[in-house]
Amino acid sequence: MRYAVRLSKDDNGTFLATVPDVPGAITYGDTKAEALERAVGAVLTVFDECMRARRPIPAPKTTGGTTIEIPVLEAAKIALYQTMTEQRVTKAELGRRLNVHMPQIDRILNVRHASKMGQVVSAFNALGKRVELRVVDEAARPLPGFMASVARKAPRVSARVPAGRALRAAKKR
Repeated sequence: MRYAVRLSKDDNGTFLATVPDVPGAITYGDTKAEALERAVGAVLTVFDECMRARRPIPAPKTTGGTTIEIPVLEAAKIALYQTMTEQRVTKAELGRRLNVHMPQIDRILNVRHASKMGQVVSAFNALGKRVELRVVDEAARPLPGFMASVARKAPRVSARVPAGRALRAAKKR
C-alpha cells in the first residue's frame, strides 16, 4: 500500500506532511525524511481508528510525487480487516474459526501490535484466503536519513525496511 504525500515548508521551519487520500493524516518533521517517517504513523493512526469505528479504509488514489509505503505486517492487517468486512465476518466469528479468544483477535487486527505474520496468515486461511509474498525490484533512490543508516547495517535483501519497523527495531537496540 503506497500513499502519496504532500510536503510543504511550514512557517516555523518544519516540514508539513499531508496524505491527501487519508483525511486526518497530517504530521510534521524537522526534516523531509522525518516528516515522511511520521506520515506513516499518522496514516496508521487514522486506519486504526477506522477499524475501531468499523469504517472503510481509504484507498490510495493519488499518484505521482512523494509517497510512503505502509509496512508489510500493517498492510496485511488492513487487508484482513477489509476481507472480514467484505465477507461480513465479525471478530467473534473469526475467533471461533481460529479457536482463539477475543483479545487475540483484537491484537491481530491492531495495526500497532507487533503480531506474528503467521497469526495473520492463519486468520486469512480461516476466511478462505491464501497469502502470497511478492518481492519486486525497487528503482534506485536514496533512502531517507534514518533509513539509509539501517540500510548500511543490514543485508541488501532487508535494506528497504519500512519506516515504522525501523524505528521500533532501533528503539529495541
